[in-house]
This record gives sequence, structure tokens and C-alpha cells, in this order.
Amino acid sequence: MEENKSSDRRTLKTKKAIFQAFSELLKEKELRKITVQEIVDKADISRVTFYKYYLDVYDLYDKIESELLTNIGLITLQLADKTFNEFFKELINYVYNNRVTFEMVFSPNVTNKLRDKVSCIIEGILKKIYSEKLGISIDNEDLAYLCCYRSSGFLAVIQRWVQNGFSQSCENMVKQVSVFDDNIEQIFSNKRKQSK
Repeated sequence: MEENKSSDRRTLKTKKAIFQAFSELLKEKELRKITVQEIVDKADISRVTFYKYYLDVYDLYDKIESELLTNIGLITLQLADKTFNEFFKELINYVYNNRVTFEMVFSPNVTNKLRDKVSCIIEGILKKIYSEKLGISIDNEDLAYLCCYRSSGFLAVIQRWVQNGFSQSCENMVKQVSVFDDNIEQIFSNKRKQSK
């Protein structure tokens, strides 16, 4: 039993070293230019160890992406019953607690595909929340635009925060996003009243 715990800790430590090395390399160069050899050299592991967990650099990236999307999906689903301020606070804290991952997400050396997938998840959850909160169809076109705008705007603010090295506190980011968000919600509510 103790051997399994020790083995699990070694596996986690090794995967963390691989991930850290990969993230650092993504700050320097494009994904397609990163080699397994560079990762193992930076992580101070053997190629055999790398291949024990991953097929290649793209498999590593795909697994990181899959884990991130799963986590964000789970977080957003758990927040469906909370206020938007609570929703964004949890997401901002998640980003901060996973800084290395989000430095990778918003790195200029990766495509925007991962960012777009994160945006789609957040947008889908916002649609669900708004649809239920306002009693309108989830297919409502105005709702679709609102949720697209909120999701993309939120991620644009987060991207700037990440690329500025998390220079502002989580609390300050929550306040900023909340101010923007409250105004958007008010505009949407006014527009709905006018169209009735």
C-alpha cells in the first residue's frame, strides 16, 4: 500500500516537471517547434520516462487541454446556481491558482483554439443561467449575442491579466469584471423591456 502512494507521488511529481518544462518552452517558442528532447532536458528526466506518459508533444498538449476543459466545465456547472459575481470570482480564483496553465492558454505561441474552447464552455453555461433566470429560450438570438460578448469579454480581461503577470489581485479583478458585467446586464434588461 505504501509503495503505491510513493509511486503515485513520483508519477505526480514527474508529470508536474514535464508540464512545467513544457509551459516554460511555450513562452519561448511555438508549439510545433518544441521537441520531446527539449522537454526532457528541461524537466531533467529521461525520454523513456516521458514516453511512459505521453506519445509526443501534441499528446501532452492534448491531455493538458482535456484536463483544463474538464475542470472548467465542472467549475462552471457547479456555479450555475450562483450569482454572476460569484461565478466570475470562482473562475478568476481558478485561473490564479492555475497560473502556469493559463500562461500556456494565453501564450502567443499557441493557437487560439484552446481559448476558443474555454470561451464556448463559459458561453454555454451563461446561456443556460440566463435562459432560466430570465425565462427566455436558450436559442434566443439576443441572448446568444449577450453570452458571446460576456464570455469573450471576460476572457479578454483575463488574458490581459495573465499576460501582465497577474499584476492585480484576484479581488481587484473580480471588482473590475463585476462592474463591467453589471452594466451589461442592465443594458440587456433595458433592451428586453423596450422590445416588449
